[in-house]
Amino acid sequence: MLFDHDSAQNVRERAALKLPRPSEFIGPDDEPPPPITARTAGFGITPAEIAKWEGNTEELEAYDGFDGIARALKIDPQKGIDATPVDIKARRDAFGPNTYPLKKRTPFYMYVWEALQDETLMILILCAIVSLAVGLTTEKPSEGWYDGGGICFAIVVCVMVASLSDYNQANQFQKLSAEKRKIYINVTRGGHRTKVSIFELVVGDMVHLAIGDQIPADGLVYVGHSLIVDESSMTGESDPLPKDEEEKPFLMSGTKVLDGFGTMLVTAVGMRTEWGRVMATLSEDNDEETPLQVRLNNLATIIGKVGLSVAVVCFIVCVIRFLCQTNLKHFSSEDGRQIVEYFAVAVTIVVVAVPEGLPLAVTLTLAYSMKKMMSDRALVRHLSACETMGSATAICSDKTGTLTMNMMTVIRSWVCGKLREPTDLENISEGVRKVWQLWFDLSVFTSFWQLLFEAICLNTNASVEMHEGAPPEITGTPTEVAVLGWGIKLGGNFDRVKKSATVTEVDAFNSTKKRMAVIAKTEDGKAWIHWKGASEVVLAQCSNFMDEQGNVSPLTPEKLQELQEIIDTFANAALRTLCLACKEFPQNEFLARPPKKHSTIGPPIPEDGLTCIAIVGIKDPCRPGVPEAVHKCQIAGIKVRMVTGDNITTAKAIAVECGILTNGTAIEGKDFRNMSPDEQYEILPAIQVMARSSPTDKHTMVKRLLEMGEIVAVTGDGTNDAPALHEASIGLSMGITGTEVAKESSDIIIMDDDFASIVKVVRWGRAVYANIQKFVQFQCTVNAVALMLNFISALSEGAAPLTAVQLLWVNLIMDTLGALALATEPPNDAVMYRPPISKEAPLINNIMWRNIMGQGMYQLALLLVLKFKGIEILNLKDDPNAPPPPPRSAHAKPEGAAHEKLVCIIFNAFVFCQVFNEMNARNPEKINVFKGFTSNRLFMGVILFTAIVQALLVEYGGTIVSTIHLEWNHWILCVILGAISLPLAALVKLIPIPDRPFGEYLIFWRRKKHRKQKLLTRSGRSIKGIMFNRPPSATTGAPPAPKKFYDTAGIDAQGVPAGPPRRLSDLARRPSAERRKESLTGALSAPTVTTASTTEGGVLTKVLGSPPEPGAATEQAPLRRNSQAWAEEAPTS
Repeated sequence: MLFDHDSAQNVRERAALKLPRPSEFIGPDDEPPPPITARTAGFGITPAEIAKWEGNTEELEAYDGFDGIARALKIDPQKGIDATPVDIKARRDAFGPNTYPLKKRTPFYMYVWEALQDETLMILILCAIVSLAVGLTTEKPSEGWYDGGGICFAIVVCVMVASLSDYNQANQFQKLSAEKRKIYINVTRGGHRTKVSIFELVVGDMVHLAIGDQIPADGLVYVGHSLIVDESSMTGESDPLPKDEEEKPFLMSGTKVLDGFGTMLVTAVGMRTEWGRVMATLSEDNDEETPLQVRLNNLATIIGKVGLSVAVVCFIVCVIRFLCQTNLKHFSSEDGRQIVEYFAVAVTIVVVAVPEGLPLAVTLTLAYSMKKMMSDRALVRHLSACETMGSATAICSDKTGTLTMNMMTVIRSWVCGKLREPTDLENISEGVRKVWQLWFDLSVFTSFWQLLFEAICLNTNASVEMHEGAPPEITGTPTEVAVLGWGIKLGGNFDRVKKSATVTEVDAFNSTKKRMAVIAKTEDGKAWIHWKGASEVVLAQCSNFMDEQGNVSPLTPEKLQELQEIIDTFANAALRTLCLACKEFPQNEFLARPPKKHSTIGPPIPEDGLTCIAIVGIKDPCRPGVPEAVHKCQIAGIKVRMVTGDNITTAKAIAVECGILTNGTAIEGKDFRNMSPDEQYEILPAIQVMARSSPTDKHTMVKRLLEMGEIVAVTGDGTNDAPALHEASIGLSMGITGTEVAKESSDIIIMDDDFASIVKVVRWGRAVYANIQKFVQFQCTVNAVALMLNFISALSEGAAPLTAVQLLWVNLIMDTLGALALATEPPNDAVMYRPPISKEAPLINNIMWRNIMGQGMYQLALLLVLKFKGIEILNLKDDPNAPPPPPRSAHAKPEGAAHEKLVCIIFNAFVFCQVFNEMNARNPEKINVFKGFTSNRLFMGVILFTAIVQALLVEYGGTIVSTIHLEWNHWILCVILGAISLPLAALVKLIPIPDRPFGEYLIFWRRKKHRKQKLLTRSGRSIKGIMFNRPPSATTGAPPAPKKFYDTAGIDAQGVPAGPPRRLSDLARRPSAERRKESLTGALSAPTVTTASTTEGGVLTKVLGSPPEPGAATEQAPLRRNSQAWAEEAPTS
C-alpha cells in the first residue's frame, strides 16, 4: 500500500488537530464540509483578531503580548512549528498561504488581435476584400478568388507567425519573472534551522532576519539586535525605524532590514497583509523599451517614410500610365480591378518597406539572450541591461565571493603572544584534547580557553547544530563559519558556551563599522565585552594584549609594531585578518546600563582599553577561472577594478593573483575619500584596487567614472551597496550572498556569485548589439533592392515586377524569419577582441554600409538585367500551341508564357539572393561566414525552411502566387545567381573603409555653419542624429556631452607601454592579433610593488612593469583624466 489513510501517525495528527477522518469526507451526493477555520483547527486566535491588534501595542497586551500570541498559535519560539505536513496544511488552511493572485496570462487570440491592428495590414486586408469582390463579380468564381485569396493567405501567415513569436516571448518573460520572485529565507522548524521559499511560509513560523532581508510576512519581533527597518515602501515614511520586542515589535511584509539582525514570529501572510493586497493589483511590466529598441524604432520610422514615398510615386505613375492607355468612356470593371491591383501593390510595397522586423529582432535577441544568460547563471531583471553590458568600459568588482570562492578557513593565527602555525589534523587520534595540546600549552592556558571560546561563540550571529556521527553544521556568513569552525576544532562546545553566558547587548556588524561587539554576563556573575572585526580597526582600540604566560600586558609601541607586522604577513599571504579583543566590564558600569537589553537607542558599547587575545588569518582561495576571465576583460578593453573592505595588503595580494593589479595603483578608501573631485579625476584612470572602502567610497568612485564618460558595471551584495548599484550603468548583485535590497537595486543577478559569469554577461551583451547589426544589414539590403526595383519598374513600365503575394513572402523572409535566424546567433570569441561599443557609435557603421551597397548594387543590377533583357539572354520562347494568357487589362499588351516564366525566374532569383545574403550577414567583417554555421540549428532550420517553401511556391503556387513550373536548368541558374553573393561579399570585404562615418560624406547630412536650423523629426531629433545616434543638440534642451579626459603617456589596459598619447580611434585600428600579443605580453610581465606617499598622508601602491633603478626615487607622475577604458594609461617610472 502506497498511502495508508488510517495509519497510526495520521490518526494521532488528525486527532490533535481535530481534523475529520478520510472516511468522513464528502461523497458525490453529500453536502460540502464547512470551511476549516483557525478555531476548528485548534488555534486560539483567528486572522480577524490578529488584524485588530496589528500595529496596536495596547491590543497586543490584551492577548498577553508575544507569549500569549505564541501560545495561541501553538508554537515554541525556540523550536518553531512542528513542520509536519499536516501541521503546515492546517496553518495554511486556517490563515491562508503566503501568496497573492497573479495576473492571468494574455490568451493567444489577443496577440492575433494586436497583430491585426497594424495600419498597413488593415489597408492590405481592405485591398484583399476589394480584390475578392471584383474578381468574383468579373470572373468565374473558381478563378476570380485567386488574387484576393492569395493576399489573404499571406496576411494570415504573417499574422500567425508574428503572434506566435510574441506569445512565446511573453511566456519566456513570465518564466523569468517567476524566477525573480524566488526568495529563500532562514526559519526554525521542528527545532532545526532551515531555508524555505517565502511562498512556503505559514503563520507561526520563526523567521531569522539579517541585514538586507526583505520581511516576507507581517509579524512580531521575538529577538532584535540593533534592528533597523525601512518601511518607506509601505508607509511612505523615509526615515528608517528601530524595532524591538517591547515598544515597537510590529513588522510589515514588504519592508526591508537596513541594519542589525533578529527573529520574528509570522502572524499574517499573503492576502491578509497589506503587501499582498498591493502586489495583487500590480502586474509584471514586460513592455519596457530599451535604448536600442528606441533607436531601431526611429530608424524603422525613417525607412517606412521612404517606403511610403516610393509606394505613392509607384501608384501615381502606374495609374497615370494606365489612364492614358485606357478609354475612359468604356471604363469597365476589369479596369477598376487593375487600379485595385496597383493599389494593392503600392500597399504591399509599404508593408515590405516598413521594417517591423527591427523591433521584433530586438525582442527576439533580448529574450534569447536572457534565456541563455539564465543558463549561464545570470538573471536579467531589466532588459536594457542586456545591451548596456556590451558597452561596459569598467567593472568595479567585490572581492569576497566574486573573485574568491567564499569558502573561508582559518589557517594561521596569533594567539596570546605567539604565532600558531596550522597542524595536520588528519593524523590526530586522541580527539579534541590532543588537537588542543598541539595548539596550546595547557599548563599555561588552563584559565584562558573559556575566555577565547566566549569571544568566538558569543560574539556571532551564526549558529551550530551538532549531529551524532556527523560533522557540526554551521550556519552563517562565510567569515563567521570560518571562525566558529576554528573554535570547534580547538575543542570549543558552542551550545555549552552559549548556555554558560547570557548576552545582554549586541552591536551588529555592518560594512561601515567593520566590527561587532557583545556584552555577556557569565556564570560567575562577571560581565565581559567582546569585540571582533577588521584587525587594524580593533587593534587600534586595544591598550593591552595577553602574553604567552596568560598575563595581560601593556601594548607598547614595539609590541604594536610587531602585531602590525604579523597582520601584514598574513595579508601578504592573501589572508583576511580578524582581531578578537575583550575586557571585563566593571559591575557598577554594567548595572548602570539601560534595562532594555535589545534597545537600538542608548549608550554605545565601550570600545577603549581592550585586550587583544587573538588575530586570525582566513584563507579565501581565488575562484578557478577568474584570472582568465579578468584577462579576457582586459583584452576586450574593459578596466577591471577591485573594490573591497579588506586590508590593502590582502587586497593587493588577491588582485595580483587574479591578474587585476598589473601596472596600476592600489589605494585605501579613506585616501580617495579625502581627495577633491579634480584629484579623484586625476588618479582614477590608474586605480586598480581600492581597499578598506566604505559603500560611500564605492558610490563616489562609480559617480566619478560616470562623469568621465565611462559605462560602469558594479557588483554588490550588501544593503549599503544599493546606492552604487543604482548609480551604475549596470548593477550586478550576487544571488547567493546578496541581500534582497541589493537585488532590488540591481539590473542583473549573478546566481553563482562568480566573476566568470560576469564575463559571460559581457559576451551576451555584445552579442545582442552584433546580432542587431547583422539583421539591420540584411534588412536594409532587401529593403533597398525591393524599393528600387519596384520604383524603376513603375517608372519604365507602369507595373511592379513582383505581385502582392510575392512581396508578402519576401516580407516574411526578411522580417520574421530573418529575425529568427540572425537575432539568435550565439556569441563568439571575436566579440571579446573588440573595444567596447560607444553609446555614440552609429548603428549602421561603415562596414555595414560597404556590405549593403555591394550586395544591393549586385542584386539590383541582376534583377534589372533579367527584367529588361531576360527573355533574350535566357532565350525564353512562347509555346506556339499554348493559348496566350489573358491580359491584365483591356489595353494591356498580351503577355506570353515566356514573360510569365521570366517573372517567376526574377522572383526565384531574388529570394535565393536573400537566402545567401542572410549567410553573409552572419559575419559582416570576416570572409569565412561558415565558421560555426552548424552550431546554430535555428539558423540552419530557417534557411532550409525558406528554400523548401520557395520551391513549393514556385512549383505549386500557380495563379495564386503568379508562378509557373521551372525546368531544372532554370532552378540551377537561380541558385547560382543567388550563390554569387558569397564570393562577391568576400571581395567587397577587401575594400578598405575610412574611419570617418559614412554619413558625414553625404551632402544632405553635412553640418553647415550657415545653416541655423536642422531638419528635425517630431521627437525633436535631427534625422542625422537618429540615423547615426548623435546626441540631441543644445537647442532641444539636452545636457551637453560629458567632458573627455586623456592620459599623457603610460600603458594601455593590458599593461603594455603606450609611448606617446594615442586616441581611441588610433588603438581601435590596430589589428586584433597585435592587441592580443600586447595583452599577453603585459599579462605575463612580473609586477613589482613600490610605494609613494600622498600629501594627505595615505599610502598609494603601484605595481610597475619593471623595478626602479637602485637608489632612484619613486615619484607620482601627473595624470590626466581619460574617458575611455580601451586606451587606459597609467604613469611609468
